[in-house]
Amino acid sequence: MPRKWISVLLLLQLSCHFSPGSCGKVLVWPTEYSHWINMKTILDALVQRGHEVTVLTSSASILVDPNKPSAIQFEIFPASLTKDDFEDLSMRIISKWLYGRKDTFFTYFSLMQDMFWEYYDCIQTLCKDVVLNKKLMTKLQESRFDVVLADAIGPCGELLAELLKIPFVYSLRFSPGYNIEKFSGGLPFPPSYVPVILSELSDHMTFMERVKNMIYMLYFDFWFQTYNLKKWDQFYSDVLGRPTTLYETMEKAEIWLIRTYWDFEFPRPVLPHFHFVGGLHCKPAKPLPKEMEEFVQSSGKHGIVVFSLGSIISNISEERANVIASALAQIPQKVLWRFDGKKPDTLGPNTRLYKWIPQNDLLDIKRMQ
Repeated sequence: MPRKWISVLLLLQLSCHFSPGSCGKVLVWPTEYSHWINMKTILDALVQRGHEVTVLTSSASILVDPNKPSAIQFEIFPASLTKDDFEDLSMRIISKWLYGRKDTFFTYFSLMQDMFWEYYDCIQTLCKDVVLNKKLMTKLQESRFDVVLADAIGPCGELLAELLKIPFVYSLRFSPGYNIEKFSGGLPFPPSYVPVILSELSDHMTFMERVKNMIYMLYFDFWFQTYNLKKWDQFYSDVLGRPTTLYETMEKAEIWLIRTYWDFEFPRPVLPHFHFVGGLHCKPAKPLPKEMEEFVQSSGKHGIVVFSLGSIISNISEERANVIASALAQIPQKVLWRFDGKKPDTLGPNTRLYKWIPQNDLLDIKRMQ
């Protein structure tokens, strides 16, 4: 059995009763975009094995679509935010993420800091919309869920589990500076040989690089102790009616599903309840549409370029589209560009536009050999 499914089976065992033929009820607190795509893979596997899965999503959700045919159930709660509010924030975060990487480490994260705090304020608003909704919380209590599955990067799932008095499981790729894994999961990160994520350092550091890594670690430790974390601590204390903290609540997670491969990580200590599940979303390639297959095969020795700005950036200006199209027209490869807008005037004969491209199928290794 592939190692990546072991953790999923652990989740199945946790969410099921031990009586014959009885399955569990899973409540899900999701986040958006790639986080949801990865989590949905787990949810589909749970449903296929007979478990009842309910996704708690807001009316402002962007990617979580309750209208798509699915065996997954959705509980939609009215949000104080609108889709436009959430999408605008997402666009600004991803823009800073993409264009700020050319800056130095501290300049980059200084730019990102306010955006992260604004994102957490947004998540806290959604969380309040749920836990302060007495009718909804009564319905969740009466549903008698067995486990909560949540993404650790978007707090609230652990608060719901605490209020419903049930265990919870986390899905996570990484947090800035590994702070959540360190302070909530208890994972040790020795700065002498475990580089801070996104620092561009390796596990073989000179003395000065170790000093730099230590400074980075202290920076993130201080960053996550600022006023925003205190706001979460106060919020959780008010809701639970006793003094507590966000990290104290998060550290009760039964299992952490880490969405990467052990092979991709630098060597570091790992605890028994942390499980690497990289590649859960990977699926065998399917045949391409005939026209697309012919275009790909016509690329010859140069190969192809698959160009997409992802699901967050849905449109760009005509001026920028023409600049991109002009640049793509100058390369020898055939280009498949995911683009939903007016056809650029500078589009080259080597480039085709598609509203949606099956990236998994296009990047099939066997097809490209």
